[in-house]
Amino acid sequence: MNAYKINEIFYSLQGEGFHSGTPAVFVRFSGCNLHCEFCDTQHQQGTMMSLQDIVNNVNNYPGAPLLVLTGGEPSLFIDGEFVAALKTGTGKLIAIETNGTRVLPENIDWVTFSPKNAFPGGEAEPCVLTRCDELKVVYLGQDLSQYDEIVSKHRFLQPCYSLDEAQRQRNMKVCVSAVLSHSSWRLSLQIHRILNIQ
Repeated sequence: MNAYKINEIFYSLQGEGFHSGTPAVFVRFSGCNLHCEFCDTQHQQGTMMSLQDIVNNVNNYPGAPLLVLTGGEPSLFIDGEFVAALKTGTGKLIAIETNGTRVLPENIDWVTFSPKNAFPGGEAEPCVLTRCDELKVVYLGQDLSQYDEIVSKHRFLQPCYSLDEAQRQRNMKVCVSAVLSHSSWRLSLQIHRILNIQ
């Protein structure tokens, strides 16, 4: 029986992108193939769980319509059978937040592709995804033309979060200016940070 290192499972509002504000259960995997300097996951922490353990924990929150696989990098650990079991066992829409360096199971309902190759620590492996439901780019002023070939229904720029208030405000201004200059993109804010929720 497979076991998965899970950093945490929790119920909150989706704080970013298209589903922002939607109640969701988050299954956060420990472990990633990249080492982005702004990552907020403690990869050394985690509990080994079976698939049934994960389903049981998710079902503690029956009212949430959305289940978000996040990390870390969840595509390192899941396959089509895993996703099918989550769908059958929970009845929820299955979404994934991925860095795009791995091919994904085709039965995922919603793919959020957040490429990290423009950042130190995020360039270790090339992106292989070429299409997604939403493209969510953490923005620090990089050239947006590098994302032109990615086919997506929705495109979001998100200012890179910084603990330094002045830097955070600078990142926000740069991101807003970019969206105003590139109308195919929309602004995504991390509302969970604004609301001080998980």
